[in-house]
Amino acid sequence: MNIAILTLSDRSFRGERPDLSGPALADAVRQMGWAVAETAIRPDDFDQICDTLRQWADSGRFDIILTTGGTGFAPRDITPEATCAIVERLTPGLDEAMRAASLKITPHAMLSRAASGIRGRTLIINLPGSPRGAVENFQVVVPVLMHAIQLLSENPDSEKGHRAPVDIAP
Repeated sequence: MNIAILTLSDRSFRGERPDLSGPALADAVRQMGWAVAETAIRPDDFDQICDTLRQWADSGRFDIILTTGGTGFAPRDITPEATCAIVERLTPGLDEAMRAASLKITPHAMLSRAASGIRGRTLIINLPGSPRGAVENFQVVVPVLMHAIQLLSENPDSEKGHRAPVDIAP
């Protein structure tokens, strides 16, 4: 699986603060045996986020784009809005699962506005800006990512992992 990681932070983009979340996510991706095909840092700018997500998704080079940062309540936290502006279909189950799991760790999970969705055959997932939060949320969705990508790529083997239907007697 080929994964791109986009860090969204004004301060990291300007070089005022090191990007810790992007590298932490890259390590977690590689531990799964997946490739980190590209990484970048962009400021919290709607047009730049949309342009990067659109270009990466439309390139066909990536199965998944992970974003880190810009999902909170701060005025410049606009990653979910940019993501929703360019995706074709939302994937709310991923967002719900991440928030539910995070809520068991911190009440601040209620402040997450992270979104996820599909553009073409690429899955885009917003993750928190902290290294710990980004990796914890990534690990929540890891169990379904391979199957999600099989479904998006219309892999004929994608249905093999489904359980047999249950007979419901009247």
